[in-house]
Amino acid sequence: MKIALITGASSGIGLELAKIHASKGGNLVIVARNKAKLDELKVQLEKEFGINVVVIEKDLAVPNAAYEVFNETEAKGIQIDYLINNAGFGLYGKFEVTDWLQESDMIQVNITALTQFTKLYLPGMIARKTGKIMNVASTAAFVPGPTMAVYCATKPYVLSFSEAVNNEVSHYGISITALCPGATASGFSVAAKADKSALFSKSKLATSAEVAEFGYEAMLKGKQVAIHGFINQFLAFIVGFMPRSLVVKISRKVIDK
Repeated sequence: MKIALITGASSGIGLELAKIHASKGGNLVIVARNKAKLDELKVQLEKEFGINVVVIEKDLAVPNAAYEVFNETEAKGIQIDYLINNAGFGLYGKFEVTDWLQESDMIQVNITALTQFTKLYLPGMIARKTGKIMNVASTAAFVPGPTMAVYCATKPYVLSFSEAVNNEVSHYGISITALCPGATASGFSVAAKADKSALFSKSKLATSAEVAEFGYEAMLKGKQVAIHGFINQFLAFIVGFMPRSLVVKISRKVIDK
């Protein structure tokens, strides 16, 4: 029975990933800031699927929060077989007026905590010569994002980091998958203050459940990069042949109001 640790599990894609893993008989460690929602999910999944769920309330924007989560799982003797770094958030608006504290927290969650979790749990997987990691990136990993500049800049890091470390550890029987969803109906847009932007208000959005199912299966198959949706796959491919000046202009039109 595989144990999965999922960050950002209280809502959206993370919540759906928790449901999928539980439905397959796997135990869970679920991490997020909202303990009430985590406790509610724990009760639901344990009752429905007869599995064990450990709740860890943690704000990953706080430095070294990943170490605290790791120390707690170690103290409880919990072996993490699947690490799913799903937690992340964005912020809509021109960089000149957006809030730096929010952006600093975003970098901490989207990049630093994700990297720390991978650093902490990877050695155990290497020792056991088995394990899977999924890092949730975005189709933003392939393009710059005017009016969401910092968020879009964090996602190429996630993609590049995941591909590089996957190459380093694949011979141990471990895979690292970068999941790259497009705009998704997950609550992300409201939190990012982007729900009125063209990207979220004028697009047909994939559901969190659809993205989670796609990503979970890609992780099990050991895919290095998993881009959800044919159109997103095509766009990620075609931008490599376009002038960067044109790519950033198109990106602005897609995202902005």
